[in-house]
Amino acid sequence: MYFDELPLSDEVLDALWDMHFDECTPVQEKTIPVILEGRDVISCAQTGTGKTAAYILPLLTNLAYDDHDPDKLNAIIMAPTRELAQQIDQQMEGFGYYVPFSSVPIYGGKDNGAWGTQVTGLQKGADIVIATPGRLLSQMNIYDVDFSGVKYFILDEADRMLDMGFYDDIMTIVRKLPKERQTIMFSATMPDRIRRMAKAIMRNPVEVQIAVSRPPESIKQMHEFLNETEKTTRVQQLLEGRNLKKVIIFAGKKQRVKELTRTLCSLHIDARAMHSDLEQHERDQVMLDFRNGKVDVLVATDVVARGIDVTDVPLVINYDVPHDPEDYVHRIGRTARAENSGEAMTFVSPEDKHYWKRIERFLDSTIDAESATRSGRGYSGGSRHFSQNRAGHPHRSKGPNRAAHRRGPKPQS
Repeated sequence: MYFDELPLSDEVLDALWDMHFDECTPVQEKTIPVILEGRDVISCAQTGTGKTAAYILPLLTNLAYDDHDPDKLNAIIMAPTRELAQQIDQQMEGFGYYVPFSSVPIYGGKDNGAWGTQVTGLQKGADIVIATPGRLLSQMNIYDVDFSGVKYFILDEADRMLDMGFYDDIMTIVRKLPKERQTIMFSATMPDRIRRMAKAIMRNPVEVQIAVSRPPESIKQMHEFLNETEKTTRVQQLLEGRNLKKVIIFAGKKQRVKELTRTLCSLHIDARAMHSDLEQHERDQVMLDFRNGKVDVLVATDVVARGIDVTDVPLVINYDVPHDPEDYVHRIGRTARAENSGEAMTFVSPEDKHYWKRIERFLDSTIDAESATRSGRGYSGGSRHFSQNRAGHPHRSKGPNRAAHRRGPKPQS
């Protein structure tokens, strides 16, 4: 389905046209019409499927057509981390370029200026608030925030928020909202606790499921059995052998991230670290440099597994096997975004074999391991491919309405 076939507002379609977005992803095709109808929705979709646009586009359209108070908060979008909140805010800026609605991001950090901006946005009634639960609750505890105008409440990555212990914070916020509202929930998984929360805060939600917690087929997944002492050398071979740029390496602990980054830099590999010890402005600068291609390798903890939106990452390396299969899915989901293909390599040490077997069972892999040998190296084991790369994604012809765009040619910048 093409976006022209959906009853989105002209302003939203203009923004999509400028951004060269033509065809809906499956989650957008199934979710947008239901949200536009005003129904509560609980959507289960993996990372990298376009779920952010699946709620932003109909939200902006509904705000354009409904009767709401322009001097009050009209919509709240909740996200588990500041990185994801920033990503949502950036996409809101793009998709909402032609609409007259204001939005304010509310998340933690030590920037006093940001705190003042957040207070102003809440007090003067920004149309859309994009917030982490803890930060919004902090504002509520200090200031008298008027939620009486909220008509839309959206929870992104609800499972992650519950994992991080935000259930009580979310329910405290929900109790301040009008009962007559549209509630939309996106989650990568659908455990019982998500269903219980949905039952508590939603009204007869429509359930949409898209490939529950499975990596996209466009990711070529591999693993190698390595001893700990072999991992850094193997990273160097992978990077230098193919001259790759914009590679993400995930490590289990921030100390490991720091050590690996120093080692790679000593090998003249352009690497930067991303972990929770960095100040917010430092994390912002690292992500900006990585997104703009000024940094070749990002070495990170899971802090960015769900909060980074870079469309051209060719390779993700799991330096350590994640202990949670869900984290594995979200890590490798940083590649093969926006209809690109990508690769994911996982290093499995003897200590991590138990966790790797859990991931195999979770993915229900049936493809046999392939033997792998490299001259001068003494590791045992092999490389397993869980899914083959799809053929390339040739650009499809535009939708029937796009060829003769009703709003005329794209405006010149």
